[in-house]
Amino acid sequence: MWAGNAWRAALFGVPRGCRAQSALAQLRGILEGELEGIRGAGTWKSERVITSRQGPHIHVDGVSGGILNFCANNYLGLSSHPKVIQAGLQALEEFGAGLSSVRFICGTQSIHKNLEAKIARFHQREDAILYPSCFDANAGLFEALLTPEDAVLSDELNHASIIDGIRLCKAHKYRYRHLDMADLEAKLQEAQKHRLRLVATDGAFSMDGDIAPLQEICRLASRYGALVFVDECHATGFLGPTGRGTDELLGVMDQVTIINSTLGKALGGASGGYTTGPEPLVSLLRQRARPYLFSNSLPPAVVGCASKALDLLMESNTIVQSMAAKTQRFRSKMEAAGFTVSGASHPICPVMLGDARLASRMADDMLKRGHHLHAGCLALRGPRLQGCAPAHLPHHVRQQLHAGCCLGGQVRCAWDLAGQGCVGGSGGRSPEQILIGLRKERVGDQKRRWVAGNKSSLTPRKQPLGTCRACLRGLSCPSPPP
Repeated sequence: MWAGNAWRAALFGVPRGCRAQSALAQLRGILEGELEGIRGAGTWKSERVITSRQGPHIHVDGVSGGILNFCANNYLGLSSHPKVIQAGLQALEEFGAGLSSVRFICGTQSIHKNLEAKIARFHQREDAILYPSCFDANAGLFEALLTPEDAVLSDELNHASIIDGIRLCKAHKYRYRHLDMADLEAKLQEAQKHRLRLVATDGAFSMDGDIAPLQEICRLASRYGALVFVDECHATGFLGPTGRGTDELLGVMDQVTIINSTLGKALGGASGGYTTGPEPLVSLLRQRARPYLFSNSLPPAVVGCASKALDLLMESNTIVQSMAAKTQRFRSKMEAAGFTVSGASHPICPVMLGDARLASRMADDMLKRGHHLHAGCLALRGPRLQGCAPAHLPHHVRQQLHAGCCLGGQVRCAWDLAGQGCVGGSGGRSPEQILIGLRKERVGDQKRRWVAGNKSSLTPRKQPLGTCRACLRGLSCPSPPP
């Protein structure tokens, strides 16, 4: 008996419960190491808890008073539009809270079919199919459409959902440099041996606000017999004269084969995504797209809200034109204040800072001043502070601009940069070059000084932190307080 127990102990080592605890301890150690690495890199993502409805003016848990919200993708301000809310309530009352089913079993209501038809009309396409999100739409498209005989050519900075969707398919994969049409052409030439060639790109890239050169992409696709797919999540509803997206903006609506987009940004901001394009493609997706086949139907309230948002867009383009004007004002004033704003004419306004920790700290400081911004970091393009202003009233935009100038004054102007000017003054250096070159050192217990990359000392000026130096001197501030 004793020998048998000893043999089992030797064979299996520690008891099963101890092995489980040891594995859990090992997992905890690995996870804590990963989390510490994120904190150390300055890229930790904190979730601020909103205690009000989404909109330009919100309330945030732990922050007294109201906050101006400049980081939601509520481009047109429809997330809390009274008519959109009422449409959601009406759909909830008439069609219930949900379907408790996938679409093909017992989950398709008349409002789902009506919304799909409306989406197809909006984009001037043959048909459309709804998904729980555009991430799901991207996950479902490539695997269902492409085979090992085909090829997909993807911009290197495409959204993560496009990248993950492409990974799921068995097609040959080519990645071309961001917005580089010469590299795309070279990849298209290489891919001529395949049956189908699909060029995949974001219409507007959400991290930088730059727009894909769809005219050139479509020209190359025509030359080399390729199809064009565009993800329009950051374009649908507000780019183009009537908000149809980047294909309308650039005049290629008849040359883009497939569009994926979202209901969760400009179109009511709730949830949901879709694919729109040729009718046979949509029919195939209903048979083979796994996120469609194995996910519950969109809740009726979400469908009702999105449908009303589309109605408002198709009735008038006034809201689209207003957004474009506010975007231009915000960008031009930020650039006049000395900031480098990436992208062109897009409401996403990434202020390039060059340091992840600085971006995070500035976002926190702006929140203290009553402005909610997002600190982001993209490996290939660098850390940035992102703002999105189009849904705001003009006086909101002025307040945001002034707060940005004042915080820029704290970082760049609170200390005399060898007499090199006011807000944005840099002696020929860009703001991000100054920010990267500066590091703060503590001298003694109380005295601080800033040291530039060339080791030259900078004398501190006695002025309130967070005050724009131009305002302090009574000069013309790029964005005076409202």
